[in-house]
Amino acid sequence: MSTLTYALADSRTMLRRNLKHMVRYPTLILFVIGIPVVLLLLFVYVFGGALGAGLGPTMSGGRTEYLNYLVPGILVLTVAGGGQGTSISVAMDMSENIIARFKTMSIRRDAVLIGHVVGTALQTMIGMAVVLVVALLLGFRPDANPAEWVAAAGLLTLITVALTWLCVAAGLWAKSVETASNIPMPLLLLPFLGSGFAPTDQMPTAVRWFAEHQPFTPFTETLRGLLLGTGIGSDGIVSVAWSVGIILFGYFSARSLYDRDPSAA
Repeated sequence: MSTLTYALADSRTMLRRNLKHMVRYPTLILFVIGIPVVLLLLFVYVFGGALGAGLGPTMSGGRTEYLNYLVPGILVLTVAGGGQGTSISVAMDMSENIIARFKTMSIRRDAVLIGHVVGTALQTMIGMAVVLVVALLLGFRPDANPAEWVAAAGLLTLITVALTWLCVAAGLWAKSVETASNIPMPLLLLPFLGSGFAPTDQMPTAVRWFAEHQPFTPFTETLRGLLLGTGIGSDGIVSVAWSVGIILFGYFSARSLYDRDPSAA
């Protein structure tokens, strides 16, 4: 067998392990699905009327229009929420010394990490599908053509992989499971400090500058443009650049942390 074949086989084994964990502990996937759905219902039916009125003079400002504006931000938030479970799972592996056991076995080292990333990506995709179905039932009406749907799915997959690698590194770095659960929390807050829930042009200057220069705003604007036909501009390129940069940082950080001497941790 070639090196690539061994790598794929080891990664598949680790993926199967993580999928079994998902079945045994469904609370994580329920969290990934439940929080975005609750926020979707809350913002549409409680705040939708008021927030919809602030979308701008070119929009009617109704609750349905705010739903269309909100859904891309909720989908990005779903991606961010999936990473917290990854960080916790990796930290649990570290605390239970299963990682130390894996290191003594003839397993490609990054296969353990890849199993976590792919498992979380599948879990997050299920969560986003459920959120999208709920949004459609509430009245979300995208006008994307098949090519734009494929591009939107590709973008969400890329963002998911990027944030998951970052959370894998966080789980390896954390000293405890409790710490690992708290480190990814900023990822859940950043969509609120971007254009996911309200336009950035109505924010105070300092907040607007931050919102426009953090990754979740181009993520959301690109997805919104693909699904609803709004302008994307340079946001698409910026989103890909952010995603690739986060993947590289997360992957090499995770590999370095995984390979470190446990006695030096």
